[in-house]
Amino acid sequence: MKKINQIILPLCLLFALFGCGKGFLETTPKAQITEDQLLTTNAVNSALIGAYGLVNGNINGTWGNYSSAPSQWLFGEVAADDAHKGSSNADQSPMNDIELHKVIPSNDNLPTMWTNYYEGIIRCNLTLKLLTALQATDQNDKFTDDEAKLIEAQAKFLRGHYYFFLTRVFGNEIPYIDESITETAEAAKVANDVDVTPKIEADFQFAVDNLSFDKPNGEAGRVDKYAAESYLGKLYLYEEKYSEALVLFKDVISKKPALSTIAFTDNFDVNKENGPGSIFAAQHIINPDGSGDNGNVGDMLSGLYGTAPISCCGFFQPSVDLVNAYRTGADGLPLSVTAYRTDPYVSDLGLSGAAKENYKVDQTLRVDPRLDYTVGRRGVPYKDWGIFPGDAWIREAAFGGPFVSKKQMIDKADFGGNTVSGTEEITSLNVNIIRLADVYLMAAECAAQTGDLGYALDRVNDVRNRAASLPALKIDGKNAANYLIKPYPSFASKDYAMSAIETERRLELALEGHRFYDLVRWGLAKSVIESYQNFEKEYVSASQTITFEDKDEIFPIPQEQIDRSGGVLIQNIAGQ
Repeated sequence: MKKINQIILPLCLLFALFGCGKGFLETTPKAQITEDQLLTTNAVNSALIGAYGLVNGNINGTWGNYSSAPSQWLFGEVAADDAHKGSSNADQSPMNDIELHKVIPSNDNLPTMWTNYYEGIIRCNLTLKLLTALQATDQNDKFTDDEAKLIEAQAKFLRGHYYFFLTRVFGNEIPYIDESITETAEAAKVANDVDVTPKIEADFQFAVDNLSFDKPNGEAGRVDKYAAESYLGKLYLYEEKYSEALVLFKDVISKKPALSTIAFTDNFDVNKENGPGSIFAAQHIINPDGSGDNGNVGDMLSGLYGTAPISCCGFFQPSVDLVNAYRTGADGLPLSVTAYRTDPYVSDLGLSGAAKENYKVDQTLRVDPRLDYTVGRRGVPYKDWGIFPGDAWIREAAFGGPFVSKKQMIDKADFGGNTVSGTEEITSLNVNIIRLADVYLMAAECAAQTGDLGYALDRVNDVRNRAASLPALKIDGKNAANYLIKPYPSFASKDYAMSAIETERRLELALEGHRFYDLVRWGLAKSVIESYQNFEKEYVSASQTITFEDKDEIFPIPQEQIDRSGGVLIQNIAGQ
């Protein structure tokens, strides 16, 4: 099976047992199915599939799930220095406050993130509760011990994932709901006064201990030990348990094919999903009836605009700063921030009249080749859509900038069967939550932090050497840019190594939802974001002078959840 899809039965089970659907703190019962009727292997398997269904951040429908997208484009990228909300100032205006770190508890993007991922948690809990109850019976229709452990491991992995996503946005002190809590009223009494990180760690550890490197049931969309080790390692990295994390990352790297054998482009190719470079991905598909609620609905706004083959909706535009971060020196290494900001490349931004009409891309611009596989630039081929024309495919360039994203889009040749007819911005392209290059760079970071600069250098250069093999994009038979990227000759110090790793994570993983969370855990969010906004405002009106406070490292708990709790939930520092 290529995909794990959201299905009707788990929703019915959830409504029956938890009365959820609009938020786990609501109390209205939805149905009257009893638990005893659900004590079958089929029901448990169906509940587990339902738990997988929330990996794409969507409970039902298509529109409105942008802030819960598995790519985390809004909180992870727009909130950082990689991207603007894009579109126009008035469209989805509360997103502007996320970009400018002026978020109040009533911002309508917060409850979508909160509710959808708690829905995922509840589905995991339902799976575990039904599994325990079924295995305690004396009926013949139940699982072997090994089968039960495998189901439990998958459910706990997914629960760990949902909690991890919530903690990065709302902080580590959020309500912890597990399978022992079966009533909505009881869940509403759970306070947010305890760090849930140890619980997440325990779930991932259970998954590591009980999953194998083979996919359960041979189904590509399920999680395996590669995913469990990588995710536990990532959690350890966030906790600064570098030695423990490095052991896990090294095991994954040693058992996976070499990164050099896996094309960078495979990560964003709808025909090459779930390959060896994919560790854990949100599985997307267009339903047999052509509907798209199991597609990449969280990323649908990142479609282009105007006369583009996909002409909705013009959001999620790469920043001028990100584009210039791909510029390299004569040594093939990244330019410093000071150097690339001194004379930045801004495409045709600010031109008018004949200068605008006759603009030609500078094919001598020296850049990392990953730029043109990450960002659409005027005058450069955009996938198989043709030459990117600039403003004709942009909603409002003065507001969001002259660039568009590429990683979320698919080739025109693949539209059939992989897009929703009439809403082609909804595609079946998976979203990688953890991919192998990410593991390499996390391993490099852990090695640098523990003093093994040689290992850190090798892993960073593995990523860079692969990037050097990317085919050059062509304009009239000539390279679209002076593509140049070289490996680092050495890491002379831990500080230099960390600086290189921080830059490499930005370049390799740009627009994939990591950047803001990386800046926060590195302690760089304030300095980087304030400096970025001060630079970017000279070119893009969405940027302003801002003051980033420590509390802005997380986002407020949704006010509607505070209100529903009757005073049990306490607002975090971001909302005070």
